[in-house]
Amino acid sequence: MSDSLSRPASALFQLPASRTNRGKAYLDAGLWGTQTLHGLLAKNASSHPDREAVVDQPDKEALMGAAPRRLSLAQLHRASSACARALQSRGVSAGDAVILQLPNTAELIVLYYALSKLGAVISPIAVQYAAHEISHFADELHPAMFITVSELRGSNLVSQARAVLPGTPVVDVLDDLDVFSGADADEDPESTAWADDANAILTIAWTSGTTGTPKGVPRTHNMWIAQGEITSYAAQYQDGERLLSPFPMINMAALGGFLFPSALRNCTLVLHHPLDIPLYLQQLQEEGINFTLAPPPLLNRLAQQPDMWKQFDFSALRVIGSGSVPLSPAMIEVFEQDFGKPIINFYGSNEGIGLIGTPENSPSSEDRAQLFPRMGAEGTSFTNYAPNAMITRIDDVETGDTVTEPGVSGELCVDGPGVFDGYLNHDGEDVFTADGFFRSGDLVEICPEKPTHYRIVGRCKDIINRGGTKLSPSEIDSLLEGMPGLAEAAVCAYADEDLGERVCACVVALEGHEAPTLESLQEYLREKGLARFKLPERLEMFVSLPRNPLGKVVRPDLRTRVETR
Repeated sequence: MSDSLSRPASALFQLPASRTNRGKAYLDAGLWGTQTLHGLLAKNASSHPDREAVVDQPDKEALMGAAPRRLSLAQLHRASSACARALQSRGVSAGDAVILQLPNTAELIVLYYALSKLGAVISPIAVQYAAHEISHFADELHPAMFITVSELRGSNLVSQARAVLPGTPVVDVLDDLDVFSGADADEDPESTAWADDANAILTIAWTSGTTGTPKGVPRTHNMWIAQGEITSYAAQYQDGERLLSPFPMINMAALGGFLFPSALRNCTLVLHHPLDIPLYLQQLQEEGINFTLAPPPLLNRLAQQPDMWKQFDFSALRVIGSGSVPLSPAMIEVFEQDFGKPIINFYGSNEGIGLIGTPENSPSSEDRAQLFPRMGAEGTSFTNYAPNAMITRIDDVETGDTVTEPGVSGELCVDGPGVFDGYLNHDGEDVFTADGFFRSGDLVEICPEKPTHYRIVGRCKDIINRGGTKLSPSEIDSLLEGMPGLAEAAVCAYADEDLGERVCACVVALEGHEAPTLESLQEYLREKGLARFKLPERLEMFVSLPRNPLGKVVRPDLRTRVETR
């Protein structure tokens, strides 16, 4: 058992005094309970044993040399129990950290439930990560095991991990561990007494690392279930719906948006990864998908190329979620008015932010593209799955005072049962306010035109300083996303002797379209009402924008590329 993770959960990070008693308060309020991830599976398998639980994408053979699988709830329950026993025989026990580096496949889902049953700590990482990142994660976690796959589209992830971690057991999920061996066995999946502490740490995901070294984010069953309830309520998931997850099952988008909601609402989880647009659209149709998430660039492309959308039958699709960057109002209008599919805008984080713009709380496309309801803020009346499920406010960055005046930016601070308690191996400094609110690092303001909502301004450290005037990159990004002929767009700062920093627009032209000129891009932004001093003064064309494994533009990398051209 690893040294760092064999300690009590509270020893993994410096728990602020302001948060030490919150567990009892959440239990008393019914916001936390005794249920675990694998407990939800047992319940669902009992009520609907033959319902499909997980479905692989059809080209899994080309992806990793294994046949696609379809598992019922009963098969998933039995397979995960047998897999848990196999892992236990190899020395994995409660509190041990296990790193999973796998694409979205049925093997990954079986492992989530198997490790949950053991009480182990699951640390999922992106398949794109290589030696540098793996070394960092291992130094932080001291994992008892590393599970990956030898073949992933020409890459041997097993060999890579074994070279980096010579002292850690590295297991090939296909050759060393048959995770499906118990799927059709007669053994009772509940014959073993599984872990049952809903307040035990279940996962340690990692921050996206756009501004520094990724930090580990420990989360318990109760935290995840609370987050899953927020998503399920906002997206109105129904019992037995079919959900298509194209995002890697490593962070809030997929875990809070799919894994836990699917367990809470007994839904079928259909998997897809990495993103292959024709295959993704095919699965939406052939699997009768009711809900999915899609990255904004894909939605923008479909809105600008409607023939691609209209060649499929998406009658089963109820709603589409998106997020991670500001959305295009024009895209939302096309999907809702022309395609008849509502768009939901998600603003979340591994730490536990959960703000969601829906047609109910943000009816206009302009509002839903860039604004989020001030959940739990004083004077607002938005409903959530339970009172106080998400509490938010704005704190002045310098003084810490609460900001109540519209149009004044400050740091978004959040609290609630889904919010984590601190970063792995971190002293807790500057993570929480004195009264226990998580300091998100995101700059927001109360929207002057719609004071019931927040407008995202940017990051506290992600601001362009043009001659002393602070500009928000995300504000300009959101406008450029709607410019016809662009597949991707983002702005970044570049150094300037006179003003310190100026604004550069970095764009990817849509296939078949001419690249814009700086003048045409500026004219488009002027027509959208952007102030002249915010206009980009430089334009650079890219084949693709640098993004981290979670799909977010890595602005420091973008700036480096611009300044070295």
